[in-house]
Amino acid sequence: MKARPIDNPPNPWASTAMEYLDEIPPSRLEVFEDHSKQVVSHNDSPDVGFSWSVNPYRGCLHACAYCYARPTHQYLDFGAGTDFETKLVVKPRAAELLREHFERPSWKGETVVFSGVTDCYQPLEASLRLTRACLEVCAEYRNPVGIITKGVLIERDLDVLQRISREARLWVSVSLPFHNAEIARAMEPYAASPQRRLLAIRRLSEAGLNVAVSVAPIIPGLNDEDISRVLTAVREAGATRAHFTLVRLPGPVKDVFEERLRAKLPLRAERVLHRIREIRGGELNDSRFKHRMRGEGLYAETIHRLFETTARKVGLRTSFITEDAPDTFRRPPRKPPPSPQLSLF
Repeated sequence: MKARPIDNPPNPWASTAMEYLDEIPPSRLEVFEDHSKQVVSHNDSPDVGFSWSVNPYRGCLHACAYCYARPTHQYLDFGAGTDFETKLVVKPRAAELLREHFERPSWKGETVVFSGVTDCYQPLEASLRLTRACLEVCAEYRNPVGIITKGVLIERDLDVLQRISREARLWVSVSLPFHNAEIARAMEPYAASPQRRLLAIRRLSEAGLNVAVSVAPIIPGLNDEDISRVLTAVREAGATRAHFTLVRLPGPVKDVFEERLRAKLPLRAERVLHRIREIRGGELNDSRFKHRMRGEGLYAETIHRLFETTARKVGLRTSFITEDAPDTFRRPPRKPPPSPQLSLF
């Protein structure tokens, strides 16, 4: 990962801010441990199609400029810019905490989604294997699972994913908002290329898994032109569903996104920002529930119609997977404690 100058929008929750008067030092990768006492989070947003999520990591090395989760890093006393990409937080007890959660009498075996505010298959997972350990717990308890990722490392875990799929319900949604590799690299600098993600979709599908594609976010004026090509390609790769959201830029994400856009795609910048304001009532963001994912206005409706029409033409369903999962959850029998060993001497 190439070092870049530290660059974070001001953190409204921090009592102090640092300003460099001379040369700005480069960012460097740092990993911190999170020893929280629980790992399952509840979501009550009407815009999200699931209620429970697990995030083994915080922050994300993929460094996507548009990531709506960037502001969550500010609650950890970090920044939403380069800190989100290089100061990564890991939960070493994630699997143990998940098992404890499943043992609670109140848990009824609802679908648990990985992740929500990070990518559960970002590069750190290759060595730490926290996501895999959590999935093994889900397999042990036959708990339904959903996964949202753009990390092709998911292919490593086909064995445990197939086991979950046989004994409970499992769906995977691969994030693929771009078809143009050059634009993808500008906006998602450390994520796998679109073509590599298409290969992952094919391998997951050939393994018999239920694979959807998240064409998200669609950024007006930037990748809305890719919609037809993405949907055609993912259907050919074996995906059966596709869904999308329009870009949202809450809080400091606006600054990170605009700075990256102007630096990497300067000739498109004004057009893209104009189009985003067009679907957001003149602003770069609209935080209202039931509006923040969809946008409004003629341009937003045109994108919706194009997506629905193309998906129907190529044979993709367009609903997010929100149906109730079958009741497969079972707590495995507890192993009895070992018998005490008696000594004759």
